[in-house]
Amino acid sequence: MNSMKIEQQKIGGQFFGALDRRESSRFPVKEDVRYRVLQSKAASMTGAGKTLDMSSSGILFTTNEPLPPGRMVEIAVNWPARLDGTCLLQLVATGRVVRSDDGAAAVRIEHYEFKTRAAQSLAAIA
Repeated sequence: MNSMKIEQQKIGGQFFGALDRRESSRFPVKEDVRYRVLQSKAASMTGAGKTLDMSSSGILFTTNEPLPPGRMVEIAVNWPARLDGTCLLQLVATGRVVRSDDGAAAVRIEHYEFKTRAAQSLAAIA
């Protein structure tokens, strides 16, 4: 039996996610994120923001502008844990935009990997 939760999060004066049908638990992770819309015919859509929450199947993050629903995006997130307690990590994921507004976007993760990152920077996705 699939349990459903009602969850609302206010972003930019609007409620986001009125009915939650997720199978994975969301965690309130607040980390730097960079994103790039893939296969965009328009000018390159890139930006930076902060994650609002994450699960094993999706990420909700702030955006500079609305992202096109249905489009694939690549996302790089500074990971809060370190490899062996010393090496900084970055989560790099690709997924599809499932919803977006002026202040945030939700992406369903289709593929991800962890990479090491430089100590002082969030590697740019370019």
